[in-house]
Amino acid sequence: MVELTPDVDAARIDEDQAARAAFDRLRLEVAKAVVGQDGVVAGLAIALLCQGHVLLEGPPGVAKTLLVRAFSAALSLDMKRVQFTPDLMPGDVTGSLIYDPRGANFQFREGPVFTNLLLADEINRTPPKTQAALLEVMEERQVSVDGVARRLPEPFLVAATQNPIEHEGTYPLPEAQLDRFLLKLTVPLPSRDEELGVVRNHHVGFDPRDLRAAGIGPVAGPAELMLAREQVRKVTVADGVLAYLVDLCRATRTTPSVELGASPRGATSLLNTSKAWAWLAGRQFVTPDDVKIMARPTLRHRLRLRPEAELEGVTPDAVLDTVLAGVPTPR
Repeated sequence: MVELTPDVDAARIDEDQAARAAFDRLRLEVAKAVVGQDGVVAGLAIALLCQGHVLLEGPPGVAKTLLVRAFSAALSLDMKRVQFTPDLMPGDVTGSLIYDPRGANFQFREGPVFTNLLLADEINRTPPKTQAALLEVMEERQVSVDGVARRLPEPFLVAATQNPIEHEGTYPLPEAQLDRFLLKLTVPLPSRDEELGVVRNHHVGFDPRDLRAAGIGPVAGPAELMLAREQVRKVTVADGVLAYLVDLCRATRTTPSVELGASPRGATSLLNTSKAWAWLAGRQFVTPDDVKIMARPTLRHRLRLRPEAELEGVTPDAVLDTVLAGVPTPR
């Protein structure tokens, strides 16, 4: 085993601090356009660090779309937006073969998924057939058409939005697709002070359609992202903490109000998001509190409640609160 020299250790510490500083600047840069919502910005950063996807749920007018646009601009990521509608076809999202009369052959025309950040606006307004087109895209990061697999750019992140209030004309996301989202983040209404800040920004001329005028520019790029991902992978997790997060996931499967609990994929996702949260907090190890913080956004969409529990007003977050209170926390 080769021991690291002090100089090498110092270099790694400097790299780690530089990568974390870039993500600290990201939060400040997004804040130029979006007041508050620091938790959602952190969730998007964690998804990017873990190579996962995010489902954003919140009422209209809380800046879900603006948040994603500002996030992509601050990281210099190519972004494309798709408005999901009932008549949207799978080929409209992934791409399709188009006949070229000049060459008398079929050419593949790339769909909007060939980007770094895909904003899937109101994803639950499109039928299951089109929703299913994203399964391969989100898991394998490729599009298969006519037997040919075409890789997507790296990095690749799907940020999907949905409205939790309006259900008319919507199609519930299937469990298989929900499980492919690393996080489900709730985008709340702002506090009074935050809403006052939003109104003041608009009063002095802020235009949400022109992010350049707001002074938003790239604060990190692919090099910083790759370095940050490498640092997150090096975050250590004690055996007791590993057992704790596994016990949390297993407890969701035996809760009376739950019909389908968190899958093993949910446990690995909770591991990865906890490591990313610990790294963003400036630590090289995961604590039980990190697991507790990430449990709700990582697991809430992976629980399917029994119909009678839903009628009684039970929510996934309430179930997770019970599970977190019942599973012993390791010291």
